[in-house]
Amino acid sequence: RMADFTRSIEVDAELALDDIAGSIAHARGLGRAGLLTEEEVGALERGLVSLRDDVVTGAVAWDPALEDVHMNLETMLTERVGAVGGKLHSGRSRNDQVATDLRLYARASAARLVAGIDALRRALLDQARRHVDTLMPGYTHLQRAQPVRAAHHFLAYDAMLTRDRGRIEDAARRAGESPLGSGALAATTFAIDREGVAADLGFTGVTRNSLDAVGDRDFAIELVA
Repeated sequence: RMADFTRSIEVDAELALDDIAGSIAHARGLGRAGLLTEEEVGALERGLVSLRDDVVTGAVAWDPALEDVHMNLETMLTERVGAVGGKLHSGRSRNDQVATDLRLYARASAARLVAGIDALRRALLDQARRHVDTLMPGYTHLQRAQPVRAAHHFLAYDAMLTRDRGRIEDAARRAGESPLGSGALAATTFAIDREGVAADLGFTGVTRNSLDAVGDRDFAIELVA
């Protein structure tokens, strides 16, 4: 019953592709830091790419006994590449791993939302151009008031969506720093290439306080709001 209560694979399987992207970048960073050989990095990357392909095609069978997406993927990777799979977790904790995954997922989600907003705004602008001379009643306190152009009505929604777009971009900007290297809570003694890994993943920089980095979910709350 406790295992059923604490496992999260039914939810965090959604983060699989982000987790794999983070692992590929982390493996390369371990290589640049001299913690993995070039051959080990290559083996890990090939294994992770094959896992990514299986996730995309739906060929992965998630094991609830392995609790979450991270343990599932790590176990499958080790089965494919052997003992070197266990080295991938060097200098990394599930705490900074899941924080990284969620930031990647949030940023990608924000980009999709912004693209959708932009498409809707273009549609509203198109309708506004068509209805410059279409008149309609404006309402105040549920009563008909002054007449307005339908174009004016459509563009009111464009103004609202513009604010929403800004809020989403603002939340995505705060999700733009990589927490990898924060470890469980107090960083790592390995001299891993945090900046290089962050750049590989498209982050704008790295977090500076490991305690905050592994606990911060403000960006997710903002995005949901």
